[in-house]
Amino acid sequence: MRSNRPFIAPLAVVAVALFSGGWFLQQGVGQEQNLYFQVRLFEEVMTYVSERYVEPVDREDLYGSAIDGVLESLGDPNTSFLDVSDWENLRIRTEGEYGGVGLEIVGRDGWVTVVNPLPGTPGTRAGIRTGDAFYEIDGELAEGWSSDDAVDRLRGTPGTTVSVRMLRPGVEEPIPFELTRAVITVRSVPFASMVSETVGYVPLQMVSETSTLEVRNAIDSLRAEGAEGLIVDLRGNPGGLLDQGIAISDLFLEQGRPVVETRGRTSDQNAIYRAGSSERYTDLPVVVLLDERSASASEIIAGSLQDHDRAVVLGAISFGKGSVQTLFRLSGGNVLKLTTAKWYTPSGRSIQKPLDEQFSFGDQGVLALSGQLVSRPDLEDRPTYTSTGGRELLGGGGITPDLWVMQDTMGTVEAEAVRELYAGGGAFNTTLFNWVAEYSNGSSTLEPGFRLTDSMVRAFVDELAEQGLEVDPEVLSGADRYVRYHLERELALQKWGEAGEFRQTMRYDPQLLRAMELLQSSSSPSALLAAAGNPLPAPSDPEPEG
Repeated sequence: MRSNRPFIAPLAVVAVALFSGGWFLQQGVGQEQNLYFQVRLFEEVMTYVSERYVEPVDREDLYGSAIDGVLESLGDPNTSFLDVSDWENLRIRTEGEYGGVGLEIVGRDGWVTVVNPLPGTPGTRAGIRTGDAFYEIDGELAEGWSSDDAVDRLRGTPGTTVSVRMLRPGVEEPIPFELTRAVITVRSVPFASMVSETVGYVPLQMVSETSTLEVRNAIDSLRAEGAEGLIVDLRGNPGGLLDQGIAISDLFLEQGRPVVETRGRTSDQNAIYRAGSSERYTDLPVVVLLDERSASASEIIAGSLQDHDRAVVLGAISFGKGSVQTLFRLSGGNVLKLTTAKWYTPSGRSIQKPLDEQFSFGDQGVLALSGQLVSRPDLEDRPTYTSTGGRELLGGGGITPDLWVMQDTMGTVEAEAVRELYAGGGAFNTTLFNWVAEYSNGSSTLEPGFRLTDSMVRAFVDELAEQGLEVDPEVLSGADRYVRYHLERELALQKWGEAGEFRQTMRYDPQLLRAMELLQSSSSPSALLAAAGNPLPAPSDPEPEG
């Protein structure tokens, strides 16, 4: 049967295509300058793809992919598009407050499991323990859920309730709990501790809106306990808010001292930030601990104190995240996080490392007892700078410590044995967590400072075998120190929290022990610098008159 459709239709399509192509060619010269043209061209492509592509395509997804493509083309991992949920998670990390039940959770063996009930929160007050797993949330079976799924159900308006049923090791039936959500404050300083009669220790885990107040309160408390020297631990601190990084530095610097400089393309991004108040802790010797994961605002703190000869920086070269991100509010509650400037320390050092060096360990990477990969990078050919007092400092990205101290690392045979354990995937860590949870919730009589017995280690190894992780005796012998360390660490964490974990594992921490040794023999910041082997230069004699 002949079609009655006029034959001119496809010809018209061809003619339009040829005409349009010629018009495009004529207009090509000015396309880059013609913003209106580019926007119209983009909309035309989106329309054709969404309406004519052979398979159905969601137009909203197309726009999302286009935005992602634009940002990815910048090659900057710190620039990103945040949808409403991503923005909420970032806000919680930086502002430190949210409505929830106060339980840190992870996915394990198909169930969302509690790894740390935060003290004083609804979950802890109700009696939920480390190792409990969510069987139901608001009547819905939670098997197979991700931790994000559970977080979405557990967070909510303070004062509202959520019903949960929890699986507990050693208990046959799920245990019901009715939890009333409350404002949960995520602490930057989870605890503070005296590590000797005269040395205090403050771990700063992130830089959020409450960090300066928390650090100040922690130091004041330690001073009241007799602290004459201070360790500020920034290891693993990913950074956070610029103004809080400046305010924490301000606690140790004279008023008016520069803390950090930002340099960007526009004048509003170029600024020097200075200490705004008088130094609070005059003449208190300070050691700052850094590692390869210390980044962003934590590097500003370390760099400013080092540049002004106010602290000894000890440990490893920091991550090197020296760029400034500005948040731009977009329609629909979305946010653009855009890199707009770079940070420079008071001596002029750029904190930013080349991106390909931030995660690179080269051939120098070795396993620490913690399981973290560490290295000692090549310090040759790095640019040099001068501190306020005349000491030589190294630039080249990141903060190079005054005193390099490696973590407790493994030998070749030991590391190979631990890698054999890793070959079982997450079985080792899962079994470790579950075995410790059951042991801690039983009739354990452990006291702080405990030592593992051989029978405890054998019981754990037997559990590994029951869970299907058969460990060759030679491998187990080679990894003995690693296994014992992590059993001790996990037992202390689940029984006494982060402060207990810290106290139990102090003896395995050469960076901490070296900092304590320096501070116990130093009565002033200048004496501390000298003890670390990087003293301030002696003042030169005045030129004779005449």
